Amino acid sequence: MIDVNGIRLHIAEQGDGPLVVLLHGFPESWHSWHHQFGPLAEAGFRVVAPDQRGYGRSDRPEDVGAYSILHLVGDVVGLVQALGEEQAYVVGHDWGAPVAWHTALLRPDLVRAVAGLSVPPPFRGTQAPLAAMDKMFGGRFYWNYFNRPGVADAEFAKDTRTTLRKFFYWGSGDAPHAGDGQQPLVDPERGWLADMQDPDVLPEWFTEDDLDALTESFSKGFTGALNWYRNLDRNWELTAPWHGARVTRPALYIYGDRDVVPAFPGTPELIAKLPGLMPNLWREPLELSGCGHWTQQERPDEVNTALIEFLRAHA
Repeated sequence: MIDVNGIRLHIAEQGDGPLVVLLHGFPESWHSWHHQFGPLAEAGFRVVAPDQRGYGRSDRPEDVGAYSILHLVGDVVGLVQALGEEQAYVVGHDWGAPVAWHTALLRPDLVRAVAGLSVPPPFRGTQAPLAAMDKMFGGRFYWNYFNRPGVADAEFAKDTRTTLRKFFYWGSGDAPHAGDGQQPLVDPERGWLADMQDPDVLPEWFTEDDLDALTESFSKGFTGALNWYRNLDRNWELTAPWHGARVTRPALYIYGDRDVVPAFPGTPELIAKLPGLMPNLWREPLELSGCGHWTQQERPDEVNTALIEFLRAHA
């Protein structure tokens, strides 16, 4: 446990050398990086993965406004400093990716290099994201469902283990619908889990032990994690001073071709343009064939190889 930015964060840590901060996404915990600790530590890095605010054993502020992108970046800045370092490599997956990208955008002095998995670098749009998705999909996009106070919280907490088992199968490259380009829409009256398949057998890369660890990390519910989504429009307002700004630190982007996130409206076009938009993008975006949303867990060897090569190239 470590005091950071006015809260306490739980961290997992391994290795010595230059600091690498690994930021998980939703609905996950530090455990989502368990395949990365050993290889990165053996490659000569100090690896630290927190349970981000609202998750796992870390603090869960009650105020929804305490989960803005500025708070989340502040946690990373505070973590690096609390660990006695002046700079770090910052790597994020899913929601952790926007936190990593924004840390590099807002505090480039602190970031040696930045990598994002699944979610590409941020380019602030011309309208608030929740409002935009509400208009585009009639309120059925999952962000809008998550934005309803207490609704998804109750649905997901009713049977935490089943919720997580369904989520991880639904988002994986193993699911029958993976890669079909369909948007994650929710019937607000029935909830999201009603139409998610509950697999008889977990994918090989996601074991019962993994599910046990994840279930334990959500023993206090999902509200803290969902509060991140409830700040999407506020984040858009808060980042107005950086409209048009680009991440200038050395950057790596990795995604799966069966991941639903890179198929979000406008995202395929953005990914195609990234080499021209990112002045220090390291090589082309790395697309992993057959990989779903849980990038570093579904394809740990390929992700580890790419990360180690990227980090060493920018030592």
